[in-house]
Amino acid sequence: VQLVESGGGSMQAGGSLRLSCTVSGSTRNCMGWFRQFHGKEREGVAAIYTGAGSTYYADSVKGRFTISSDNAKNTVYLQMNSLKPEDTAMYFCAAARYCYGATMTGANYWGQGTQVTVS
Repeated sequence: VQLVESGGGSMQAGGSLRLSCTVSGSTRNCMGWFRQFHGKEREGVAAIYTGAGSTYYADSVKGRFTISSDNAKNTVYLQMNSLKPEDTAMYFCAAARYCYGATMTGANYWGQGTQVTVS
């Protein structure tokens, strides 16, 4: 399984970006996004059960970020609105059997990451 992220970049505070994650083969039962701040561990941002559509978010992004999936395109999206400088991080797409909320404990497939910088 390969996960390929795209859509990162630089944005001013208050702006929006949409990240995409394309999965080789089909999307997994649980797909989601992590982010990693410089020198810190990765943290779960948002997750979705691609079959049922149930979504989960970290408190820090609730109301600003939206995760969605298009199973026909084998793609998961993260729409990020009202961006803040503290959202600056490397964002990773991940796949797992179960979500366990936004933490996605047990994620076993990872993309290479895409940088998001908010100034």
